Amino acid sequence: MSERHGESLEDVDIADISPQAWRLLRVAAGYNQRAVEREVDNLMQAHISMLESGSRGLSQSRRRALFALYTAELDDEQVDALLEHF
Repeated sequence: MSERHGESLEDVDIADISPQAWRLLRVAAGYNQRAVEREVDNLMQAHISMLESGSRGLSQSRRRALFALYTAELDDEQVDALLEHF
């Protein structure tokens, strides 16, 4: 499990993830917006676009589902770098 300043990925405050970091997490995990739409129930491409543009936030449960989807495809160092630098 990755440690970011003493916290595990499960403890990351997803409200603090920037729109740019959301987009970079998705791309680094190898997903386009349509693929995410197919993977996460009740999530539309428009929701992802709004989250990544900063024009609208998603519920915590939806953001947590996205975070779990993306981080499952990335190693801990990749996630740490994206969250810390973007």
